[in-house]
Amino acid sequence: MFEYIRRWYQARFSDPQALTLMFILVLLGVVILYAGNLLMPLLLALVLAYLLEWPVAKMAKIGINRTMAASLVLLVFVTVMLLITFGVIPSVWRQATAFLGELPKMIDRGVVMLQHLANEYPQFVSSDQIDTMLAEVKKLMDSEHVLNIIKQLLGYSASLLVLMVYAILVPLLVFFFLKDKDELISGSRRFLPRDRELVKKVWLEMDQQIFNYIRGKIIELVIVGIASYIFFALMGLNYAVLLGVSVGVSVLIPYVGATLVTLPIAAVAFFQWGASAEFGYLMIGYGIIQALDGNLLVPLLFSDAVDLHPVFIIAAVLIFGGLWGVWGVFFAIPLASLVKAVVNVWPNEYQHHQALSKNE
Repeated sequence: MFEYIRRWYQARFSDPQALTLMFILVLLGVVILYAGNLLMPLLLALVLAYLLEWPVAKMAKIGINRTMAASLVLLVFVTVMLLITFGVIPSVWRQATAFLGELPKMIDRGVVMLQHLANEYPQFVSSDQIDTMLAEVKKLMDSEHVLNIIKQLLGYSASLLVLMVYAILVPLLVFFFLKDKDELISGSRRFLPRDRELVKKVWLEMDQQIFNYIRGKIIELVIVGIASYIFFALMGLNYAVLLGVSVGVSVLIPYVGATLVTLPIAAVAFFQWGASAEFGYLMIGYGIIQALDGNLLVPLLFSDAVDLHPVFIIAAVLIFGGLWGVWGVFFAIPLASLVKAVVNVWPNEYQHHQALSKNE
């Protein structure tokens, strides 16, 4: 048994490059785990700079000065963010407030329906079950509980001071990351060990796939969100902006997000129209949007992206979401692809024997 463990350890950890890769991964994990909140502006700026590097690089190739290219790209990005902030978010906030005000009435109608079911089918639904369900709903609707959930989702204080710091620091950091990319990368190499060939292989395997994935997710979010809003508005559904944005954001959570957002859509439609033809048409149209997203849009956008089994994707969402909340859910698939890339390049026993035979 000990001999088997010794051979396994030698096969996978005798290579200095494997130890370098392990050291870098552990160091990054410790920094993010224990200093993630403190370094969040820096990490957010790194992610944004990574996404905005593509247009900057394309502009630099056609002869535009990199400083000018970084300035133009950042200006366009900030303008789009301002349009979203002052155009979409106020409407979403107003409809969310109205939805929360309407929610007690929806719950009351739901209670009446449940009581009717309990009277009609006591063998399936009992009064005790209804009382227990209502008690849980009241706990969820408690204002302090809702505030705690919001704080956990945000993961940081949403005070005006923090938002101002982010609004100033993050664009400034993104600009310098884009403008001085080559200098920063060459300077950081001095702090890395020389035996980093495996690290380079992992990065090369991840780089294009992760970029394609994040870019595809943003495009998918915009298309699905706008299409859902237009359909909901044409149907006359209440809270069309709020629900359309929710459908768009739900694509960030694979498999789970679509299931979660379907429940409020069905609830709003049912309490607005009841068991009518309009309710059926809305759910059919919403189902068509989801089917087109899963069978047409996703294959087109992610044909070159990460190839992970759905089981691993769901496991990644649960694990990284539990560790880092909303950010962990958003980056679950890129992090899972990192794990996959590390496993693919990590030395195995066959490679170990080959190396030994060459030395002999």
